Amino acid sequence: MRVLVVEDEARLATALQRGLQAEGFAVDVAGTGPTGLEAARHGGYDAMILDVMLPGLSGYELVRRLRAEQHWLPVLMLSAKDGEYDQADGLDCGADDYLTKPFSYVVLLARLRALLRRGAPERPTVLTVGDLRLDPARRRVTRADTEVALTAREFALLDYLMRRPGQVISKVELLDHVWDASLETAPNAVEVYVGYLRRKLGRDRLETVRGAGYRLAT
Repeated sequence: MRVLVVEDEARLATALQRGLQAEGFAVDVAGTGPTGLEAARHGGYDAMILDVMLPGLSGYELVRRLRAEQHWLPVLMLSAKDGEYDQADGLDCGADDYLTKPFSYVVLLARLRALLRRGAPERPTVLTVGDLRLDPARRRVTRADTEVALTAREFALLDYLMRRPGQVISKVELLDHVWDASLETAPNAVEVYVGYLRRKLGRDRLETVRGAGYRLAT
């Protein structure tokens, strides 16, 4: 597996490169946004670890340009910005996962492997499930052509569910991918936010599968 690390902090980039190589990955490093973008476009990588604050071109803009070009390389975004709106911005512009600094290397490795298992299927710019439409770039959700106002966390949760319509998603998976792994989050947070979405979208849209998780009805 080939991984591209785009990180301008030399010590961190070297540590990531050595650590991933020890796990059997082939790793290249880019230190600026423009060089990272060119490498991502033409390098044939299986995944990219991408810092947000980069010289020349931010990580947000880099991944936004890739997605605009219909390039679906899996992206794990790294950032010292730990606010939920910062994380939502990263996911909205096209990143597949978001990890805040400082982070656990064990968690980073697990998330990278999860991205690689999922691969890079083509994804539509606007997600549509029944009469629900979610536009990640504009952070806009409509149901039956009526706009629905969502918080950043509600939006991220719905985005994750809409990418897997009809599939049963466990609470553990939702906590892992929608909430920040570096922070302690109560397990009932998923239940709380599912409840919020049901009130805004209709109880029929989010089904509870007892003992297994939740499913977005198609």
